[in-house]
Amino acid sequence: MDHQLFADIYEAHARAVYAHAVRMTSDRAGAEDIVSLTFLEAWRLRETLDGVTSHRGWLLGVATNVMRNTRRAARRHGAAMARLSRSEVVPDLADAVVSRITDTARADAALAALDQLRRADREVIVLSVWSGLSRAEVAAACGVTEATVRSRLSRARSRLRRLAAAAAADPAAAPAGGRASVSRTARTARTAREGNL
Repeated sequence: MDHQLFADIYEAHARAVYAHAVRMTSDRAGAEDIVSLTFLEAWRLRETLDGVTSHRGWLLGVATNVMRNTRRAARRHGAAMARLSRSEVVPDLADAVVSRITDTARADAALAALDQLRRADREVIVLSVWSGLSRAEVAAACGVTEATVRSRLSRARSRLRRLAAAAAADPAAAPAGGRASVSRTARTARTAREGNL
């Protein structure tokens, strides 16, 4: 694959990969790293792209795997840090500051609701609903069968409906953003599908 074709693929799909990473991690700064790692991995695997029918679906699958690997590395790092004595640990406030700066009210309700889903359910709903992948593409991206994708989508949608109903009936039960944020969830999802989240 030549450099120009890969550059065209990057231009066409980098925003979708970034939006997927934001939805999955709730971390805009970290999502930029995910995009970089995803396209580094895509470049490494570029010879396999000739047989790929959906570059977007393939890239979102690569991004999903990158996020899984990143989570595993973070867990290992956390375990290593926990083994250090308290006197050796210096708190890093940078992540907290970045999180406060990058949070947006528009995305809070949707992300809070998604955070209440199991990771596997969250992956399929983000890939299917927000990223617009077909069930076959979601199955390929997650490494599961289409039947598993259907089951996870059904479970995730039911859970999100219950969360929205609970928030409407009892504002105290609403995810972090409260009743007004839950009412914005549909607008957030629509905005995200259009590539603005």
